[in-house]
Amino acid sequence: MLANKKFLISLFLGIVIISGCSANNNNNNQDNVVQAAQNLQAQQDKINELEEKYQRLDDMEQIKQVKARYFRFVDEKKWTDLANLFTDDAKIVADGAEYPGGGPAFAKMIGDLVGEAPTVHHGHMPEIEMIDKENAKAVWAMEDLLTFPDKKGSPPGHNGYGQYHETYRKVNGVWKISSMELTRFRMDPLKNWDTNTDPVTGQPITKK
Repeated sequence: MLANKKFLISLFLGIVIISGCSANNNNNNQDNVVQAAQNLQAQQDKINELEEKYQRLDDMEQIKQVKARYFRFVDEKKWTDLANLFTDDAKIVADGAEYPGGGPAFAKMIGDLVGEAPTVHHGHMPEIEMIDKENAKAVWAMEDLLTFPDKKGSPPGHNGYGQYHETYRKVNGVWKISSMELTRFRMDPLKNWDTNTDPVTGQPITKK
């Protein structure tokens, strides 16, 4: 009888121990699952953060490209390409004067003034701030060497220094200038371009 009681007690204790171990294993498994899920979420959050950072840097680079084309198109006299850099409703202010009509009107005005006269435009040290995924703003330091055809009614040439304050908007996946304001710190006068001279060398054009 005593032997049977010892056996039953041993059996009962064994069941209790096994049950306890099983419960501990279940708890451990649950903890492991929770920890794995937390680790996975942390990794996904990091990936999302890196993707957002990459997109932000890519957008900033695209905005730099837009402004680089602005300077290049002016100097290459590509007025249609210049106009296409702006949104349809772009607000443009230069030296305190507002130019209605957006990019096309502004590009035509510059083209009519400059004609084939040689010009040089440089932009430097952009401070770009992303407002959201489709809007941004920036300040650019600038220098321009601008001469006009030397004829009656032409404004005087200059070597100027100042800033562009601009906003940008992504339109159908493409960044465009939505507003532009040019202010100047200094303007040194330059002699205008003699249309009888080569715009690159400055030498008189030999007529054949």
